[in-house]
Amino acid sequence: MIKIGNAPCSWGVEFADDPRNPAWRKVLQENADAGYKGIELGPVGFMPEDPAILSEALEEFDQELVGGVVFRPFHDPDAWDDVMDGAVRTCKALKAHGAEHLVLIDSISPRRAPTAGRADEAEQLDKAEWTTFRDKIATVAKMGAEEYGLTVGIHAHAAGFMDFEPELERLLDEVDENILKICFDTGHHSYAGFDPVAFMKKHIQRISYMHFKDIDPNVKADVVKNRTDFYEACGQGIFCNLGDGDVDFPAVRQTLLDAGFEGWCTVEQDCDPEGDTSPVDDAKLNRTYLQSIGF
Repeated sequence: MIKIGNAPCSWGVEFADDPRNPAWRKVLQENADAGYKGIELGPVGFMPEDPAILSEALEEFDQELVGGVVFRPFHDPDAWDDVMDGAVRTCKALKAHGAEHLVLIDSISPRRAPTAGRADEAEQLDKAEWTTFRDKIATVAKMGAEEYGLTVGIHAHAAGFMDFEPELERLLDEVDENILKICFDTGHHSYAGFDPVAFMKKHIQRISYMHFKDIDPNVKADVVKNRTDFYEACGQGIFCNLGDGDVDFPAVRQTLLDAGFEGWCTVEQDCDPEGDTSPVDDAKLNRTYLQSIGF
């Protein structure tokens, strides 16, 4: 059975301490109102880290905690303490609420943001940097899998050093699949310039979790042509409602069904918390669209 959840980033929550964030209870309430039964943790610290408080609220709004993301600078040699802080706290929170999925994302790098969507121009890590980067990911994956019993997935993300398909496949080749699966994000794969469905068909046995995101093809063509950096592209609306972009969601669904995929697929529509969008309305539209194609 495929279950559909959503995430706080669809309400603009990217960083726990952003004063523009909506209230965490409001996010749970609106997620429930939009027809979802599951939600991600969001950046650790956004929702209460006291299990008793969060458990009561999840029950109140009939929500299941699906997973959580460690969106930290794995690429930064001076930020290991920050990465581990996020990883340990996220693992503890997920374990406390019986959530399954720990998602690892290399956060946005100033070295990569200017070339989002342009694999041929993007700066690459040198051999020593790559080795350190890979080993950090593997260390956190091993901890999440073996110490906390979580299913750990690597998530490629625009403007970080784990972005383009060759980098993702290199990592998959070099890290034990028993500790590291794939959290596959359809939108980021399209933004990177690759075919999401083709990748899914090739690697479906290692995909443990899905993020559903769509990409406006006109905005994508414009930002690639104009060498727009990642932050500006977000402001121009590159992440659109599901079904309005270039991701073939009926084919995504069929690929999952053909492989016997079971579990959660989470909607993510990153937005500006003070933008002119209505997150709850977008969440409802996305749920309605997914239902219309059989999810």
